[in-house]
Amino acid sequence: MLTLLRRSVATRAFALAACALAATVATAPLAADLPAKAPADPNRLFADSKLVVRDRFSDEIVGKGPDVIFMPGLASSRATWKATAERLRGHYRLHLLQVAGFSGEPARANATGDVLIPTAEAIDAYLVQQKLAPATIVGHSLGGTTMLYLAEKHPEHLKTVLIVDALPFFGGMMDPKATADSIRPMAAKMRDGMAANTKPATAADLLPQMKSMSKDPATQMLVSEWGAISDRTVVGRAMYDDLTLDLRDGLSAIKTPITLLYPDNAPLGVPAGMMEKIYPALYAPAPTVKTVLVKDSQHFIMLDQPKVFADALDAFLAAK
Repeated sequence: MLTLLRRSVATRAFALAACALAATVATAPLAADLPAKAPADPNRLFADSKLVVRDRFSDEIVGKGPDVIFMPGLASSRATWKATAERLRGHYRLHLLQVAGFSGEPARANATGDVLIPTAEAIDAYLVQQKLAPATIVGHSLGGTTMLYLAEKHPEHLKTVLIVDALPFFGGMMDPKATADSIRPMAAKMRDGMAANTKPATAADLLPQMKSMSKDPATQMLVSEWGAISDRTVVGRAMYDDLTLDLRDGLSAIKTPITLLYPDNAPLGVPAGMMEKIYPALYAPAPTVKTVLVKDSQHFIMLDQPKVFADALDAFLAAK
């Protein structure tokens, strides 16, 4: 039953790993807030936005109204949310985060060491400092895992969370008997292999592997382009963190209301009904998690099914 899913998850992991093969220069860490240089930022989406740059992430702020925070996934740009931001900026003040080292953003403090948990803690501190807590947050993939971590570790700082296709233990879907310790050697081998590979890749090189990420050719190319300008060492260490972080034991204690959107992966050939037997079961220990299937979609649900995603996001925001 799980063979096709594990295969698709493994394919996704290696596709994301491929994103790390492109960039060749990691930027040294900087301290505190940094002056934004908007014209040079390849990920700035709006000319009238405010850009806040921190050691481990940046925040492009646009619009007026209640605050909503958006976080993209591994090796991804904040442009993951561009269409969403264009639609909502007249009604909400949107915070479009991006992890340092992803999609052309300098690595700064993520140039060495762990990525996922330090970035999560930095985001949590930012929410408190900027008086955004308790926050309404939307996270995709690694961004969703980051928010699940915060829901377990800092629940008082979250109001409600929308997670788009993230798992409480990514490594466990590659091996059903895996633990964080047992999967660590494989994850380390993948991470170290990325760091050792000095050959730059192009978006065209990455494109064939991105078919596991989206059914849409334009999205496949977009994700490939993000990967081609990502810092491969940051992506490799972040993927290692994601593979070895096991949040399953903390699910039962979560009190934050969470909605999970998950794909049916039908474009990948996964049989109808399989995902409904898997994702809800994975999150069953969490009493406040509501799972919602999005049909005819893959990992980038918001780009594969923009209307369905928009409706689900509007319902989520209306309920908060």
